[in-house]
Order: sequence, then structure tokens, then C-alpha cells
Amino acid sequence: MGSIVSVVLAARGTRALGDGFVSLTLPLYLLALGYTPLQVGVVSAATLLGSAALSLIVGMYATRIGYRRALLGAALLMIATGIAFSGVRDFWPLLIVAFVGTLNPSSGDVSVFLPLEHAVLSDVMIAERRTSTFARYSLVGAVCGAVGALLAGVPRLAADALHVQSRVALQGMFVLYAALGFAAWLLYRRLPARVDDPASDTRHAPLRESRRIVLTLAALFSVDAFAGGLIVQSMLSLWLVQRFALTAAELGMLFFGTGLLAGASYLVAAPLARRFGLVNTMVFTHIPSSVALMAIPFSGDVNIAVALLLVRSALSQMDVPTRSSYVMAVVTPPERPAAASATAVPRSLAAAGSPLLTGYLLALSPFGWPLVLAGAMKIAYDLTLLALFRRVRPPEEAERASSQGCAKGIG
Repeated sequence: MGSIVSVVLAARGTRALGDGFVSLTLPLYLLALGYTPLQVGVVSAATLLGSAALSLIVGMYATRIGYRRALLGAALLMIATGIAFSGVRDFWPLLIVAFVGTLNPSSGDVSVFLPLEHAVLSDVMIAERRTSTFARYSLVGAVCGAVGALLAGVPRLAADALHVQSRVALQGMFVLYAALGFAAWLLYRRLPARVDDPASDTRHAPLRESRRIVLTLAALFSVDAFAGGLIVQSMLSLWLVQRFALTAAELGMLFFGTGLLAGASYLVAAPLARRFGLVNTMVFTHIPSSVALMAIPFSGDVNIAVALLLVRSALSQMDVPTRSSYVMAVVTPPERPAAASATAVPRSLAAAGSPLLTGYLLALSPFGWPLVLAGAMKIAYDLTLLALFRRVRPPEEAERASSQGCAKGIG
């Protein structure tokens, strides 16, 4: 069990390193090629839509070929994506590569890898360690993504040192992305053969007993994902460049800081969930972060805007490991792989159109309306989630409440 978790965490960190700098260099590269903010939004939307389509295919067929093989195939696609993006300049070929590839314009993980890795982890984790394991998974992704964000400043330094165009230096980052895909492929090869065991009943169970709750959660998560798609890291960095003229190095430092704060919040999420419950932890840390997000466009000073972004980052990601743990907890064990895909695909689909809307809004006005809209939608999602699921407790929370009640009765 420990070796499987270690491999998955190492692969998550490797991929997050690439996602960290690609989410920042992607809009800069497209701008260097002469594309408009709307076209940048179209490409970002294509990456999310492609991830949704690929996740849907994986949900249908990965159970037949096995999670190990599916992860190896996804890593090969990551390699091909980096190589293709480093050499393509025309818009339509770039759009096709963005759709079929694995590029992630977000600071989080919205790729095909996510439901596969969640399913693998849920198979080997006991209930008492599930939330803490997902917190470690999210922490590794956040820290490595933060380090990756720092690398976004490398193209500028390389262009100055080597006296080449910035576009050429930015292309080199996609070659590095392909190299990280190869490293992930080597890691997935270390997963034991039993991960692909076709005889395992948990690989083939469709949603039955938990269908209603999973579909309801998927619908709610889709609202949150659409709101999050409005402010994916690539589009947020585009707005910061437009509004405050931040450089790539400054963006890298900023998102390094936000990534570290998000990582620290994952460490707090597990104990908070044990104390207050998974749903309460998701909602009551998420709402203040959305308020901070909505306030950012109204700050005319870059320092205030940065401070609000940091506050948001310290709070907004606590729902990531708790959400993953909650989904795995409220369904039956045989349904967990299906539930992972069923909640991941609608999120990706919902987020796919958001960057296009963001690009359109930013083309109309640099004010930052996407941030206001995203914050308002996220607050509505949180309140609805609390109303519908505050009484739907995972088994371990119900057992703790029962034991505490018995203890009080004895006392």
C-alpha cells in the first residue's frame, strides 16, 4: 500500500511542476505569437474541454484496460503534447493540440490523471486515513506547482542571457513539460501489476446505490468548476498583466506564494475536517476566500490586489482534499472508481467554457468582472452544498458522533 501511495504522490508532484509553469507561460506564449485575449481564452477552453472528453473516455474504458495502463497512456500523451506545442505556431493546429493534449491552464489539477489517481488511492486507503492521504496528495501538488510557477521566469532570463527571442525561450518550456511527462511515465511503470487486475470487482461496479447522491454532487461541483474556470491561473495571469503590467518573473513569484499558502492550507484541512466535519470545512473556509476574490478588482493598488490573492489562496483550497474524501466516503467501496469519474467529468465540462467567457469579458473591459462573477457563483455553490448535505455524514463522522453521544450519556 505504501509503495502505491508513494508512486502516485511522486507522479502528482512531477506533473504539478509542469502545470505550474505551463499555466503561466501558455498565455505569455500565445500573446508572443500575436494572439488576442479572446483567442487565449479559446485555447484555454479547448484544454479543459479536451480534458473532459478524455476523462469521459477513461471513465468508460479504463476499467477494462486497468488504471496502470491508462496512466501510462496519459503520460505518453503528456510527452506528445509538450513536443507538439513547442513546435506549432498557427492557431488552428495549436487549438487541436490543446484539445487532444494534457495542458492544464489551472493552478489545480483538472486533467485525465486526477480521477485515475483518486481511484487508485481510494482502493488502498482505509477510511481513517483517507482525508489525510488526499490532503498529502493535494499538498504535493500545491508545493510542486508553486515551484513550477517560479520556473515561469526562466524564459525571460534565458532570452536575455542567450540573446534569443522570448518566443523561442517560451517554446523551450514546453520541451521541459514533455520531459516531465517522461518522468511521470517512468513512475507509473513502478505501480504493481495488481493495479491492473481485471478480476477486481471494484473496477467494474457502476453507480447504483449511490447514483442520486453522486449526480447531485456532480451538478454542484460543476457550478463551482465553472466559476473556477473563470479564473484559471492562465486567465488570471492574463488579467494581472493587463491590469498591473506584471512581468513573468513577478507572476512566478506571486503564484509561488499562492501555491505555498494553498499547500499549507491542506495540512490544516484534515484536522479541521475531523473537528467540524467535511462539509462544514468545505463551506466555511470557501466563503471568505470568495469574498476576497470579489474584492480584488475593486483594488486599484497592486499591493492590495496581491494581498487579497494571498488571503484567498490561504483559504480557497481546503475544500480540495475534503471534497475528494467526501465523495469517496459517501458512496459504497465498489462504486468509488465510477464516482471519481462521474464527479470529475462534469467539472471539466463545466469549466471548459469559462476561459472563453473570461477572454471575452477581458476584451471588453480590464476591470476584472470574471473575478466578481466567479466569487458570487462560488458563494451560491457553498450555501447550496451546506443546505443539501450538512446532514449527509460519512460513516466515520457518524460513528464519532455516536461515540461522543454515548460518552456524554455515560458521563
